[in-house]
Amino acid sequence: MIESVKNVLIVGGGISGLTAAIALEKIGIKTEIVELKEDWNVYGVGIFQPPNALRALNEIGVAEKCIQLGYSFSGTAFADVNGNLFGEPNPPKIEGYPGLNIISRRTLHEILLEEAESSGVKITMGVTVEEIDDQGNHVDVKLTDGSTVTVDLVIGADGFHSKVRDLLFGKVQHEYVGQACWRYELPRPKELMNSVLYYGKNAKAGLVPMSEEKMYLLLMSPEPENPRMPDDRMHELLRERLQEFGGMVAEAREQITDPSAVVYRPIFSFMLPSPWYKGRTVLVGDSAHCSTPHLGQGASIAIEDVIVLAELLEKGNDVHQVLNAFMERRYERCRLLVDSSYQLVKWELMEWEGIPLEEANPAKFSHMVFEKMNEAI
Repeated sequence: MIESVKNVLIVGGGISGLTAAIALEKIGIKTEIVELKEDWNVYGVGIFQPPNALRALNEIGVAEKCIQLGYSFSGTAFADVNGNLFGEPNPPKIEGYPGLNIISRRTLHEILLEEAESSGVKITMGVTVEEIDDQGNHVDVKLTDGSTVTVDLVIGADGFHSKVRDLLFGKVQHEYVGQACWRYELPRPKELMNSVLYYGKNAKAGLVPMSEEKMYLLLMSPEPENPRMPDDRMHELLRERLQEFGGMVAEAREQITDPSAVVYRPIFSFMLPSPWYKGRTVLVGDSAHCSTPHLGQGASIAIEDVIVLAELLEKGNDVHQVLNAFMERRYERCRLLVDSSYQLVKWELMEWEGIPLEEANPAKFSHMVFEKMNEAI
């Protein structure tokens, strides 16, 4: 007799962890989230929600709220340093969804947290996994507070620095790609109707509307050897890297005055070989695959992971059959996104080194990848 999964421990309370808990509770599987942080300190600025992300979020009933509380528009345009367009904002669509929705990371987290709590998800803060002891027909998990829980399945949704991944597979190598991403929130000029990426000879800038009043500026810059940046000079360093840009980017540059408001992240790329599970423990999201932000799909595929996992678990099959099917559904799709994002990194680095490739066409290439991401999951 096949015993279906009835209770699950989710390690990590970020986007994928909360989404997983909601999706599982909706199909009658009891869930508990353990989150290492003592409180919900959500960093960052805005997050991209392309149509495939909204389609996945619709499965747990929050897509409409994301659109209501976010800011929707046609898509992303491509331009030179002075704003001359070479690619129109015309991404492939999924019927019923906007070309692109941008939402504050904090707002998205609040939407998911509210839905999780109303669904009956148990959430324990300041605690994470210490040991995982797979007994074949269940898993005994020792937590850092000394307690032990026994569950049918463990989901590692604890991100880039995953403790669950370390326990399953040991330390893995994350590749620093030679770039960093800078972000800064600013008032939105009324003429900024879509997000725009500006390609320069030394860096790539972007302006992304978040609401009628707000936008954020982003910058991708080459940062060899992953240097440590001085906290008190972050605004100056960002302005320096924006010097080649004119137009709206130049106007935005002069408004960058607060070093503490600069969000800076070195960029890594990582793809765990298949399978992403061992016994009754499975990894999802950034713990299994971490793409660069160049296609704005990292959160999307993390959400897709857990929606697919919940769909498979709902069928009540043996957990090992479920996890095999999960890998068949997810691995190649996630690899496409990780590899495609890294391709854009390579083209940009060559451009900034003065050796651009004639075949490099980021607008056309991005459109092709988005078409693939809009296919059924």
